[in-house]
Amino acid sequence: MQDQAALPSIGVFDSGVGGLTVLRELRRRMPQVPLRYVADAAHTPYGEKTPDFIVEHLRAQGAQLLVVACNTATAHAVDALRRQWPTVPIVGTEPGVKPAVAASRNGRVGVLATPATIASARYQSLLSRHAGGAQIISQPCPGLADLIEQGALDSPALKQLVSEQCEPLRAAGVDTVLMGCTHYPLIQPLLQEALGADVKLLNIESAVAQQAERLWAGLALPSGGDSISLQSTGDAAALTRFVHAALGWSGLQAERLSTT
Repeated sequence: MQDQAALPSIGVFDSGVGGLTVLRELRRRMPQVPLRYVADAAHTPYGEKTPDFIVEHLRAQGAQLLVVACNTATAHAVDALRRQWPTVPIVGTEPGVKPAVAASRNGRVGVLATPATIASARYQSLLSRHAGGAQIISQPCPGLADLIEQGALDSPALKQLVSEQCEPLRAAGVDTVLMGCTHYPLIQPLLQEALGADVKLLNIESAVAQQAERLWAGLALPSGGDSISLQSTGDAAALTRFVHAALGWSGLQAERLSTT
């Protein structure tokens, strides 16, 4: 166990299960790099809290590169994290407004995100820099990530909430919708059904993993194997069940990470 902890790795964290979509893409692109994932469920939602403890823990476990696999945490905390750890490459996760605008045919783009992300100065800056002449319809989705966290991805309550939150985008006639929270790709079929087959759904996981891959290559570290470590500051058994059901990684077991 100590030898595994000493291996150079990529540390990934989110407030819950949403960052698993980023973890999955990282594993696909970098199968020989050890990955350490922490679901900081005890502190969700992050809001403006900087998750210093999690970063310190991942660094102590050998993480040489960090991925903030949460749009809300990126919006509120990534700048502070980069100031605190200036020598550590840190990859944030934020809505890809620029590629969404480029993908749109009619210039009407929807963004589904948490209320905290939409209210953040970082998101507003993204809009001012990349919206161009497109009409951006920003749809806050209160409660959606929480329902996804519960793991019942086909529940009537989840389907009803998805329908309600997609309705303003349907009414606006968007042809492209950006999933601005890493939780949302876990229910992409539900979102596609609610928006209609002609609406293009985009996520940010591929771009995040591509940036992490580029930065990792620049570190020139030895390959450490294909291990994946899962930890949660909340219910580790719930994280294990979710990983098995949603990702099909049946051989993995999450551990409880104490914050005291």
